[in-house]
Amino acid sequence: MKYAAINGELVNMAAAVVPVTDHGFLYGLGLFETFRTYQGVPFLLERHLQRMASGCRELGIPFTATAAEVTDWLKNLLLANELQDAYVRYTVSAGEAPLGLPSGDYVKPNHIVLAKALPEPSPSLYENGKMLQRLLTPRNTPEGEVRFKSLHYMNSILAKRELNGYGQYVQGAEGLQLTRDGHVAEGIVSNVFWVRKGVLYTPALETGILPGITRAVVLELAAQQGLPCQEGLFPWEGLLQADEIFLTGSVAELVPVTTLRDQVGTETVISSGHIGPVTDALLGMYRQKAGYTS
Repeated sequence: MKYAAINGELVNMAAAVVPVTDHGFLYGLGLFETFRTYQGVPFLLERHLQRMASGCRELGIPFTATAAEVTDWLKNLLLANELQDAYVRYTVSAGEAPLGLPSGDYVKPNHIVLAKALPEPSPSLYENGKMLQRLLTPRNTPEGEVRFKSLHYMNSILAKRELNGYGQYVQGAEGLQLTRDGHVAEGIVSNVFWVRKGVLYTPALETGILPGITRAVVLELAAQQGLPCQEGLFPWEGLLQADEIFLTGSVAELVPVTTLRDQVGTETVISSGHIGPVTDALLGMYRQKAGYTS
């Protein structure tokens, strides 16, 4: 990355800074969205901005950015960084304020947009899938009634450190966090779905998971196809009995899981080690909706 966009202006990365009194830095008061572009166009941007605006209202951060403004910022940023299809992170931090917890609303937030080249998936990722490693680190409870995509990411970082601690056995794997009550929650950076006997399952929002944008689209696509779906509280054993498992995220799309691994190293192969038919169909519909061509 050569450039960032800060408050709508292109800034060389070496000069891309926010003040130390920004409450995003001091107290983690801020939100972010990650999404990707398809042929230079940000996908589902309006939904990401709606989630951002909703969270900002609860945190007392004014948010007036429109989809047209963000699209313009992004267009200039992609051009400056010589990118077309990109991984994008849009952050809104609370802005400068006196030291100490705020007594009122914020006034002037900082808007930061970063873009980098999309990660290159292995050619077999969407055919042969990846491993899902069960973690001991529980998913923490949400900051509010619904989980924010906030700048306070310590729980996910601790989970990632645990995943890395399993070493070569989990290379390329995603980590799965359960709630403190033992219910399947979500991946470190993904929502999780599974299929069992023609029914699609996914943890309910009451588990404290992020209400993922891609998660919502998958539920809509499943409903359009008449695929029954159950959202609820499910144990780890439900995954072990699944016919198919997949993860969702705005950048990764839908990624099949073909191996489950618990903390003692026991591995369970899912869908004979290949993407399942329901996952494949939903991935195709999702990419069609995104205008994906490859």
